[in-house]
Formats: sequence, structure tokens, C-alpha cells
Amino acid sequence: MRRSATTALSQQRPKVAASVKESDAVDRPSVAFNERLSLVAGMLQRFSWQSAEAGGVLRVQLGGTIAIDDAAALWKRIIETLADDSEGVRAVELDLSSVSIIDGACMALLTQLRSELLARGTTCEFVGGSGEVRRIVDLYGGRTKTRQKRARRQPLNAVEQVGNATLGVIAEVRQMLDFIGQLAASTAHVIRHPKRLNLRDVTLTMERAGADAAPIVLLINFLMGFVMAYQSSAQLKQFGANIYVADLVGVSMTRELGPLMMAIIICGRSGAAFAAELGTMKVSEEVDALRTLGFLPLPFLVIPRMLGLILVAPILVLMADAIGIVGGALVAMLTLDIGPTTFMIQLQSAVKASDVASGVVKGMVFCGTIALISCQQGLATSGGAEGVGRRTTSAVVSILFALIVLDAVFTVVLGAFGL
Repeated sequence: MRRSATTALSQQRPKVAASVKESDAVDRPSVAFNERLSLVAGMLQRFSWQSAEAGGVLRVQLGGTIAIDDAAALWKRIIETLADDSEGVRAVELDLSSVSIIDGACMALLTQLRSELLARGTTCEFVGGSGEVRRIVDLYGGRTKTRQKRARRQPLNAVEQVGNATLGVIAEVRQMLDFIGQLAASTAHVIRHPKRLNLRDVTLTMERAGADAAPIVLLINFLMGFVMAYQSSAQLKQFGANIYVADLVGVSMTRELGPLMMAIIICGRSGAAFAAELGTMKVSEEVDALRTLGFLPLPFLVIPRMLGLILVAPILVLMADAIGIVGGALVAMLTLDIGPTTFMIQLQSAVKASDVASGVVKGMVFCGTIALISCQQGLATSGGAEGVGRRTTSAVVSILFALIVLDAVFTVVLGAFGL
């Protein structure tokens, strides 16, 4: 019985060995990679590939949808094309007119085919293709892009220009009114919650707009008083009214020129800077980042700048008045033979406290207007660097226009009250 079991086991061993050898024959790496690739590609190919040679030109026509799933089949066709050393083939044309969709991976394989053929001295070009296929081909450098002519801009007639300008003005007015409403609400919120105010920027604004602007404000207003007294001296001499140069310089500097020239300088320095700073923050999404962190843009960015300019305005106005009067007094001493004491006595009788106070009030209103317009223009910026430049220019022009209008309004109102 033991012998019969051993005999049966020995008869089964060759069968097991045979089965092992068959499995090794299937799994062993001796099967060529190309053969396995051909087997897989034949099952996966979903596109058409037809080639025909005529007159030394090999034309390969592709059709259907060529996606990433067809990459193996496409690579098999490419290998076959590269391995086919047909004599007399000078050029290869890959016709994509029947291709409906092709993705970037398969387009890269076709580009590799073209590069290999070019390296062998055979020209290869992509021809045909729908709009979407042509876009992919151009993206991978399949065609030499022709220079497209720039479309000529059609000029607008006068009615269209006036209409567009009117709509633009209306849109700007709406934005300004909306900004003023938001600013009023934010100011009330800051009054109820003072800790929400960014006090650090208030002092920084006073330093940048006040201390840093003081030299240019002093120089400009000194020259204004000097030039005004010098131009009027010749006319005053004709009537023997040399002493009235103190009245002319004192009243004009304290009521008009002092605050106005100071505001124009602040507009050029601080107004443009505010618009550019906030505009850059807007296009770089820093304003949105502040909202994300829980900081309201108006209390954090606008109110400190406005408050800083308003607080520094009286100091700058008084400095501008004083230095302008000094320039006029210098001309009076040099050309009109009027001593400093005489000039000061006449100045005290001509200039009233209401003149100085009205000038200070004007300066504060002017500075508040500068901060309001520049910050509104900055926060309304869009369109990158070009938008920042456009809004900065718009801010300066709008501020100058507003200053002239406000000055005229002050003149009429103060005249109505006899001031």
C-alpha cells in the first residue's frame, strides 16, 4: 500500500512540474516589451491611423478621439513609424483634420515623433485640424504662428463720447456718495468704540503730511508773499501808497493764498500718496486680507489718514501765513523803504482775527477733502498697475477741482456774513 502511494505521487510530479514551467513561460521577462505593448495597444486603440505613401511623402491620417487612455496605442503606432525605414520618404504629414479631440499628453507624443523624424533629416508637419485641435497644436509648437493684424479701433462719435462721459461721471458720483455714507457709519462706530481706531497711523500721517511737508510749504508761501509784494510795489509807488503793501500781503495770505497753497502742496504730496498706497493695497488684495482678519478698512485705513491731515492743517496754515508775510516784509524793506516796525503796525490794523480763523478753517476743510477724495479713489482701484496710475491721476485732478470750488464757496459764504 505504501508503494502504491509513492508510485501515484511520482506520477503526479511531472504534471505539476509541467504546469510550473507553463506559468513561468507566461510570466518570464523573455517576452519582448514591444510584443506586450502591441497586445495591450491593440485592445485599447480607439482612434484611426491610416498611412499612405505617394511621391516621397508619407501621409498619416488620424481620426476620432485621442485621449490619455489611447497613449499606449498611439505610442505603438509611433514606434512602428520610426522603425519603418522606407527609402525615398522625404517628408511626413500628420493629418489631424478627422481628429475631434486630442489632449496634451498625446499631442506631446506626436511632437516627439516629429522631433525624431527631424533628427533623421525627414521633415514632419501637422496639417488640418478643427479649432480646438489647432489650438493644442499651436500650443505645442506645431505650426509657425502668423502675425495677426491688430484690429483697428473704431472711433466713437461725439454723441457716444458725451454719453459715455456722462455715465462715467454718474458712476463716480454714486461711488463717492456710497463712500461718504460708509465713512459716516464707520466714524460713528469709531466714536462708540475708540479702540477700533488705528492711532498709530494718525501720528504717522501727521509726521508725513506735516513735518515732512513743512519745508516745501514754507518755501512756496515765502515766494508767494515775496512775488506778490514785488509785483504790487511798482503800482503802489505811483500813488504813494507804499504802506498798503502790508494790507495786501497780510489779508491775501491769511484769507486765500496761505490755506490754498498749503492744500495744493498737500494734494501733490499726501493726496497722491494716499491714492497710490490704498490702490496698491486694493489690487494686491491686502484690503480683503484686512477684512478676513476682522479689521474694517475705513476705520483702519481711511479715518486715521483723514484725522491726521485735519489735525496738522492749522499748524501748516499758520506757518504758511507767517512765512508769506515775512516775504512781503522783505520786499517792503528792500524796495519800498518800509521798516519792520512800520510794517507790523500796519499789518495789525489790516489783518483781523477773523481773517486768520477763516484761513485755518479753510485749511482744515481742504485737508479733509484731500483725504476723503484720495482714499475713495484708492479704494475704488481695479485693473492692476494701470488702474493704480489712473486712479492716482484722477484723485489729484478731482482734489484740485474740489479745492477751487470750495474756495469759491467759502468766499461767497464769508462775504455774505461780512467776514
